[in-house]
Amino acid sequence: MSDDLSIEPLDVIAVGAHPDDVEIGCGGTLAKLVEQGYRVGIVDLTDGEPTPISPGPHVRAEEAAEAARILGVQHRTTLDLVNRRLMDDWESRVELAKEFRRWRPRLILSLGERTPTASPDHWQAVQLTEAAMFYSRLTKWDHEFDHLPPHKIDGLLYYSLNFYSLEPPPHGNSFVVDISSTYEKKIASVQAYATQFPPEKQHIFERLEAMAHYFGEAAGFERGERLSSPRAVGVRDVMGLL
Repeated sequence: MSDDLSIEPLDVIAVGAHPDDVEIGCGGTLAKLVEQGYRVGIVDLTDGEPTPISPGPHVRAEEAAEAARILGVQHRTTLDLVNRRLMDDWESRVELAKEFRRWRPRLILSLGERTPTASPDHWQAVQLTEAAMFYSRLTKWDHEFDHLPPHKIDGLLYYSLNFYSLEPPPHGNSFVVDISSTYEKKIASVQAYATQFPPEKQHIFERLEAMAHYFGEAAGFERGERLSSPRAVGVRDVMGLL
């Protein structure tokens, strides 16, 4: 049995194709979960390099580490998959499933849809994450996953990087997380990626501000992030919604 089983499990893992995906899409939610006492981790499928003005992977890794520190997450790792050539294939599914088996999360936050005209890695990450969740729980297959035992993950939620569409998430079952207390951490974590957001890309922060206000106001919060679920979102206490 793997020595990795001695590690303390995570409650939540957020998966991104590149460093900065989760910060942009659900950074406020991650910081909120940390604020509420949950153990949170991030898995970047690739190192995101090369990019136009970054000196190299070592700088992007330093930015990612600083962003994780700002959000307060307990663990971050980058898989050895290739930026710009990320594919939903067998080997990639296994690598991510091993992270799920190792850290045994209860909830996965995943990219949730295509981002037309942006990186095709995002759509591959959606399919890859869903498959890895399935592989994580399969029995009689431990030899494929470094003998890490199966782990069934309770929930999956999607975040979005599709900023140019007026359509709701394709899954439909959306809701808003109150990030009023963690919005500044979200923005600071995105700003940590100085190589990705030079002066000509500063409009991203205006967009994030507008979206946070829009989703927050829609749900009665100061600021919010919209997530969606592949399953209907149910409630047991209707009055608790008031």
